[in-house]
Amino acid sequence: MTPTSETVGARRIPRVRGFAEWAGERRGERSDVRPGEGKGPKESGRALRGMVPRSAHAGLDLDAARPDAVAAVEESNRGRIAELTPIRVGRMAATPFAFLRGSAGLMAYDLARTPMTGIRAQICGDAHAANFGLYGDARGGLVIDLNDFDETVDGPWEWDLKRLAASLVLAGREAGADEDTCRRAAHGAAGSYRRTMRLLAKLPVLDAWNAIADEELVSHADAHDLLGTLERVSEKARANTSGRFAAKSTEPTEDGGRRFVDAAPVLRRVPDAEAAAVAASLEHYLTTLSEDRHPLLARHSIHDVAFRIVGTGSVGTRSYVVLLLDHRGEPLVLQVKEARASALVPHLRTAGFETPEVDHEGRRVVIGQKRMQVVSDVLLGWTTVEERPFQVRQFRNRKGSVDPAALAADQIDDYGRMTGALLARAHSHSADPRVVAGYCGKNEELDEAIAGFALAYADRTEADHTELVAAVRAGRIAAETGV
Repeated sequence: MTPTSETVGARRIPRVRGFAEWAGERRGERSDVRPGEGKGPKESGRALRGMVPRSAHAGLDLDAARPDAVAAVEESNRGRIAELTPIRVGRMAATPFAFLRGSAGLMAYDLARTPMTGIRAQICGDAHAANFGLYGDARGGLVIDLNDFDETVDGPWEWDLKRLAASLVLAGREAGADEDTCRRAAHGAAGSYRRTMRLLAKLPVLDAWNAIADEELVSHADAHDLLGTLERVSEKARANTSGRFAAKSTEPTEDGGRRFVDAAPVLRRVPDAEAAAVAASLEHYLTTLSEDRHPLLARHSIHDVAFRIVGTGSVGTRSYVVLLLDHRGEPLVLQVKEARASALVPHLRTAGFETPEVDHEGRRVVIGQKRMQVVSDVLLGWTTVEERPFQVRQFRNRKGSVDPAALAADQIDDYGRMTGALLARAHSHSADPRVVAGYCGKNEELDEAIAGFALAYADRTEADHTELVAAVRAGRIAAETGV
């Protein structure tokens, strides 16, 4: 940065040249794609339509070298705890929607061969319809946003939107909605994304950064039919706390503390050496937190560590829960979860994006999450356990989620519009909404294309799921169901 001067009004004031470029370099990113000299952000986005017509996003050309479903699942199981991978396969084999949830890498392979504008954003990488939900903020309120960032990278914004749209179709089909309803859900998500970007593009930057407060979300997305469902989920989320989890999952010890109780295979105690390694890693974790959080944790003591299976895509990774108690015996539970390399990384270069240099996968997850969420967990950090990277966060932080596959047919399109708006808000923190809005435009051309893609990809996922189920029945791959 080189300080210079320029005349502003009647004053000659110092100005730091290249501030935007410097900020981008600090993030390890290049500027948004802006073809043409002298164009503003909106015009640059509009100019991209000539290179990548919005209608082109309907296309799905499957590569002849595409791995089959079973090979993709086996590859994604590499490096996981072998005795747990049958549980992961069993969960993925349950439904096509469940298969999609566990196959972010396979979809990234396919998306890397679809049209892209080149506009960069911090993307979730796994923005399916079940990865949105409620969680608690520092003041005890509830926030709704994206809430899973294991695959987050700097990449093409279209990948998140297409994954969301396809997942809505699959969730709708599982819920028994007809094809028109499923298509409307995908169309609505894309339309809401587009309209939200246009709204954010018109606002001052500071206003846009925190725009569409959660209390305004239902009205903004015209998702009024979801109100009852959201109220029920909120009620459950408020009770979903460390205290409730500890009451169910721990027992008192003779010294007045508490310890976890085995509930195999989901929760199990670990050997003393393993527990000690996890507990010791929290010392480094503290260095990744803002110093104002240190007194909060200093008033707790570590009492126990257990291994706990989580999620669908995460099954087989190393994940621990750490029980901390304060001076009154009130619990705080932290989750220490292994952070593997994003499943999207092998496919970024094919898509024309640089492969990022990552010094710590836990840090990648945490920084990506903070870039995308309006409010993040105040205890979000990272550490290393026995040379493996981990992320650390609060466990059961008043979390709640809508099961999109259990929604009524007249709610799935509302849910699509709501999640589309949330995704746009998340992307706008890293991608200039003026550029994205310029490309997306006023009409429904992009919405139609995304809906067409979603239907085609849902069909492909159903075929992949059928392949996996057949392989399980034939004994080609092991699966454990009901866990």
